[in-house]
Amino acid sequence: MVLKFNHASVVTVGVLTGLMFLLFAAENFVIAAADRHARCLWTIFGVLLTAPGIVPLIQPVDTFTEFAEILGFVFLLIGISWMVRAFYERVFNDLWWLTLISATLMMVLAFWLGGRFFLHGAYTLLVFAGIWALMAGIKDIVRAFQMRRLASDS
Repeated sequence: MVLKFNHASVVTVGVLTGLMFLLFAAENFVIAAADRHARCLWTIFGVLLTAPGIVPLIQPVDTFTEFAEILGFVFLLIGISWMVRAFYERVFNDLWWLTLISATLMMVLAFWLGGRFFLHGAYTLLVFAGIWALMAGIKDIVRAFQMRRLASDS
């Protein structure tokens, strides 16, 4: 699906957000069925993820707008996790700096979005989501080639 700067893309992102939460909820229910020791915990998480999965399907535009409001915080958390991963992988990953650069860019985007230097409306969410996907994709492609190299060295 190609997202454009129009109302249909806003609705699409809202609906996809709802479907994503429902998928995560279903995943937690499946894990609850398999994990006898923590079944209650997984079920609680499944129930907690169901409500944010249903609301976007009812009001996708409002979901999109609200998600744009909290996107800066989400990008900050992702940037921090990528930065921790980069320093953790430094010992065995010779391209750890690529993850560190992605983490730094993600944190810059987080503060940029939080400061609303560029935010003229909820449509900007599409731009930032695209940048996020691009950085994650490049990082994953490089990681895939590293895994292939490790497999061929073994």
